[in-house]
Amino acid sequence: MKNIHRTKLVHVLLCMIYFSKEPRLCPSTYAFSIRTESDGEVESGTRRKVKRLLSFQRYCHASRLLRGLVPHTPGSLHLLDDDYLGQAGHMLSKVGTWNFDIFLFDRLTNGNSLVTLMCHLFNVYGLIHHFQLDMVKLHRFLGMVQEDYHSQNPYHNAVHAADVTQAMYCYLKEPKLAEQLSPLDVFLGLMAAASHDVDHPGVNQPFLIKTRHHLASLYQNTSVLERHHWRSTVGMLRESGLLSHLPQWKSIYPIITYRGTYSIFSLTPPRQDMEQQLGSLILATDISRQNEFLLTFREHLDNQDLDLQLASHRHFMLQIALKCADICNPCRAWELSRQWSERVCEEFYRQGDLERKFDLEISPMCNQQADSVPANQIGFISYIVEPLFEEWYRFTEPSLLSQTMMGHLHKNKACWSRLRYAQTSLETQTHPQIDKLEPEGEGEEGESVP
Repeated sequence: MKNIHRTKLVHVLLCMIYFSKEPRLCPSTYAFSIRTESDGEVESGTRRKVKRLLSFQRYCHASRLLRGLVPHTPGSLHLLDDDYLGQAGHMLSKVGTWNFDIFLFDRLTNGNSLVTLMCHLFNVYGLIHHFQLDMVKLHRFLGMVQEDYHSQNPYHNAVHAADVTQAMYCYLKEPKLAEQLSPLDVFLGLMAAASHDVDHPGVNQPFLIKTRHHLASLYQNTSVLERHHWRSTVGMLRESGLLSHLPQWKSIYPIITYRGTYSIFSLTPPRQDMEQQLGSLILATDISRQNEFLLTFREHLDNQDLDLQLASHRHFMLQIALKCADICNPCRAWELSRQWSERVCEEFYRQGDLERKFDLEISPMCNQQADSVPANQIGFISYIVEPLFEEWYRFTEPSLLSQTMMGHLHKNKACWSRLRYAQTSLETQTHPQIDKLEPEGEGEEGESVP
């Protein structure tokens, strides 16, 4: 046991030395105290950050790879350390299944679910090799993104980002999309999913506007949060230098035609274009633009004019896929769906408490005394989730995944209806436990879904 503790301490110290060289992080941020078990004391308040360093050992592993100490053969680039080759590694082998439990995965990775998942998916798609990404810069960027989510938010936190990323991966695998997507499409889709809510303050846009928050002024009360998420992501991309090896501006090259004369060929700049497309995807998650995207999607399906060989149509479908991934919680199995519902309502209620405290009008769905969790979920499913996923079902049909999602959605809506009835019924003296109202037939339904 002493050797194990000594080894982990060495890993922590090496990681601290590495991070102390980062311009963005102050060495004192990672200061920590180690106390003996005999003292009966616990670690200091930075225990979570120390665990992050312990769990990934990312600089140590990357350095061994870059120095050639680890065989660099196709498929050998595994970024999980030995601690995670058990249950977490087993879970990653099933990351494309719809019953993936992101809460369990986050516990198994010591709160590093987003970084772990993104590294794994980048390897699955070969994106590191395709875009010639520097591993240290990649870890630096993903660490920045994960750290900039607010862990105190019940819902809009890094676990939500990981959940959306896992759902996005499932949607990217749908045959009608997967057959047409380019590496750039996949890269942008995963990046947008991981960063779509970065630095979310835990309150909505109307709250920022009526409290005259500086972000509302900066973005002129339009897609305030989404613009902030996008700009924050671009800032971290540039600070980490992840895409610094790509050209930034338009390049114009003279080429020789078959007649021997010169013509001009304009090449779209990868870095600038990637940042803009990333912003377009993140901005699509603005719930106030729901009808705009839904109507366009419906028209394409009605006219049967979606041509995924066109980059613009593929980009639109990435926007739709990200929107679906962002609000897919009611389409999960009941136990997972219920946890997300309770978390989002808890965040709403916190905003309502703030509004009440400062004598502001309480926003819809944020009044804990009037807006119950079942009522909020029934409205959300009926007006937001169902219309979008009905069209997604039309697009992917036939799809086992879409059939499973719609089945969960209908069962969950029925369960919330029963719960609302139980809460409001004057005849009911005792309310049934939520867990006892699990939709019938839930069981192991999602186990075999790809």
